[in-house]
Amino acid sequence: MAQWTSAVGAAQLARLLKSQQDRPAGPGARRPPAYRALADGVRLLVLEGRVPVAARLPAERELALSLSVSRTTVAAAYEALRAEGFLESRRGAGSWTAVPAGNPVPARGLEPLPPESLGSIIDLGCAALPAPEPWLTRAVQGALEELPPYAHTHGDYPAGLPALRAMIAERYSARGIPTMPEQIMVTTGAMGAIDAICHLFGGRGERIAVESPSYANILQLMREAGARLVPVAMADGLAGWDMDRWRQVLRDAAPRIAYVVADFHNPTGALADDDQRRRLVEAARSAGTVLVADETMSELWLDDVRMPRPVCGFDAGGSTVITVGSASKAFWAGMRIGWVRAAPDVIRSLVAARAYADLGTPVLEQLAVNWLFSTGGWEQAVELRRSQARGNRDDLVAAVRRELPEWEFAVPEGGLTLWVRAGGLSGSRLAEAGERVGLRVPSGPRFGVDGAFEGYVRLPFTVGGAVADEAAVRLAAAARIVESGGTVGGEGPRTFVA
Repeated sequence: MAQWTSAVGAAQLARLLKSQQDRPAGPGARRPPAYRALADGVRLLVLEGRVPVAARLPAERELALSLSVSRTTVAAAYEALRAEGFLESRRGAGSWTAVPAGNPVPARGLEPLPPESLGSIIDLGCAALPAPEPWLTRAVQGALEELPPYAHTHGDYPAGLPALRAMIAERYSARGIPTMPEQIMVTTGAMGAIDAICHLFGGRGERIAVESPSYANILQLMREAGARLVPVAMADGLAGWDMDRWRQVLRDAAPRIAYVVADFHNPTGALADDDQRRRLVEAARSAGTVLVADETMSELWLDDVRMPRPVCGFDAGGSTVITVGSASKAFWAGMRIGWVRAAPDVIRSLVAARAYADLGTPVLEQLAVNWLFSTGGWEQAVELRRSQARGNRDDLVAAVRRELPEWEFAVPEGGLTLWVRAGGLSGSRLAEAGERVGLRVPSGPRFGVDGAFEGYVRLPFTVGGAVADEAAVRLAAAARIVESGGTVGGEGPRTFVA
């Protein structure tokens, strides 16, 4: 019986491998034999989760043709991977990816490290900060005081607690977007909201237009839902959205859904202006595309910024834009409360479909968020979060500029991430080398489609002060390993207590 559970085509694998090879090698780097470079490339794709474990690889002859190399080269690479435990084969069943015994199965998203690992590893994989105390504790205490009446009910609120739905609607109305509670559904985080939207509108095989780059975990969620992702390239730096390109893609590809992060885009930090938002909504309406606007970063401005009107503010009829919000980025990742704002009929459909998913969102956490909204605690907690992120951003920017002056990036005015062009080095290889020196950093291809952005890494504003300095030192050490084509003597993880 075959041991593989999915398959990677020769053309697809060739594109993924080519994205690594296209990056120029650093000065003095040793060029490995062709078979070794191929084996290393496949191993990196498996370690990063971009080729899943137990995925059947193409036959040697097919891959050789797609890569324009000899079959002998592919055969030698496969043999090297088998010897290292990254490939298993069986006559008649082909060859499929694996991980050596004792190695963790690679994650396909950006899951945070367990807390016990943080003493020796600096984690820049997850863009999340510690809770803004004392507001978390106060919110939970306030929720407990409000809990008794709900404890006498079944506790099942598929659309969310009525009080919280009304409060979220009121907050949209205060922003100049008249909203009724019937237009709100409370979800288990923004991921839960987007998952529900994709299943309602996206169906297996449906096209979804996404920014390129975009948020890695959302891209993976859409892939696993069976969507066909249509990337739309972002402009360089913080220029953001190319409206002519968006209009062409929406017209030609006719995607069922388009997903955008217009407020401090993850990962680039770009902020769409009013004109870009208006034109994007118009293009989506003309194409018959549902535009999903992710507002999870909308309150995280770090400088003196005039915030544009919400994307849904340009949808006068209310039938084109679905807005997703969340407490997880602006407040705390452990507060898994998100919401959807949409037309009432869309909300009813989402609520009806929820009976076959998670049934509802935890009552106590909803009460905690409602307490924050109703007491003014939210504004004070978010201001504390902005102050933390602003200080971390400034520290990290200074440290990276000092240790890696040839690396390029634009400093965003908000959000939680820095999108960095890594001086011609492979982001995948930097991520692998970072693990060896005690730094976890996600590579650019996680945020793209089919191997794009190999020359980038994403750095979140989650560390500051001496930890930011040490993170940049370790990142520079990882860069030296990649530039040398191997291990730099004396480099290794050091225990660092923040």
